[in-house]
Amino acid sequence: MEEECRVLSIQSHVIRGYVGNRAATFPLQVLGFEIDAVNSVQFSNHTGYAHWKGQVLNSDELQELYEGLRLNNMNKYDYMLTVCDPVLGDKWDGEGSMYVPEDLLPVYREKVVPLADIITPNQFEAELLSGRKIHSQEEALQVMDLLHSMGPDTVVITSSDLPSPRGSDYLIVLGSQRRRNPAGSVVMERIRMDIRKVDAVFVGTGDLFAAMLLAWTHKHPNNLKVACEKTVSTLHHVLQRTIQCAKAQAGEGVRPSPMQLELRMVQSKRDIEDPEIVVQATVL
Repeated sequence: MEEECRVLSIQSHVIRGYVGNRAATFPLQVLGFEIDAVNSVQFSNHTGYAHWKGQVLNSDELQELYEGLRLNNMNKYDYMLTVCDPVLGDKWDGEGSMYVPEDLLPVYREKVVPLADIITPNQFEAELLSGRKIHSQEEALQVMDLLHSMGPDTVVITSSDLPSPRGSDYLIVLGSQRRRNPAGSVVMERIRMDIRKVDAVFVGTGDLFAAMLLAWTHKHPNNLKVACEKTVSTLHHVLQRTIQCAKAQAGEGVRPSPMQLELRMVQSKRDIEDPEIVVQATVL
C-alpha cells in the first residue's frame, strides 16, 4: 500500500471554473495525494469574466485556520502548494507588467523564494527575481543558477519568448534541478521542451502546471525529464480537450467565450492519471 502523501494547498478558489485550488485539488487527488485546501480568495468565478464577487482571506483569518490545525496536531504536511509559485506578472505583446505591487518584489526575493523547494516562474518573473534579462538559452540557464542560489532545488521557467528552432508556433520551457547523489556531490539536470502554442486564452493553466509538477517530481524525484514530460503532456491533453469542446459549443467561426474555455478537468481524468507522453524533453 502506497504511503499517504498530504499537501496543504493555500490558493484562490472559485465556485465556477478551474483556477487555484479548484485547478489543483482534483488532479492531485486523482494521483493519490491527500489535499487540505485553504481558500485564500473565494470568488464566484475567475477575473477573466466581466463580473465577479467574493471575499479575500486576510492574514489574521489565515493564521486562525492554521492555529486550529496546529492545536489538533494536524499541521504535518509533506508539501505546501501556494500561489507563490511565484505569481508576480507576465508579458503581454512583448511588454512585462506586474500583477502585484512592486514593493512586494523584495519580499518574494528575500522571504518567499528561499523557503521554496520548487518554483515555476515564467520568463518575466524569473527576470524580476534574478534582476537579469534573458535573451538566450544560455542566459536563461544562468538565471536559473541564480535562482538555485536563492534556495530552490527545482526551477522551471514555464514559458519564454526565446525563439524555438521549430518555429514561431512553439514556445520554450526550460527546467533545472539540483540534487545530491549518494556520494554527496551535486548533480545538475537541465531540460528544454518546445511546446506548440494554442490560439486561445485559458485561465488556471499555471495552477494546474504547478500541481502536476509537484505530483510528478514526487513520483520521479531524480528524473526532471520524466516529471516535466508528464506535467506538460497532461497540460496538452487537458487544453486540447478544452479547446475542442469550446469550439463545438461556440460554433464555426465564433471565438469561444471565457465560460466555454473553462478547463475540462473531470473529462480529462484518465489523461491526468496516466498521461500519454506527447511532448518530449531534451536533456541539455
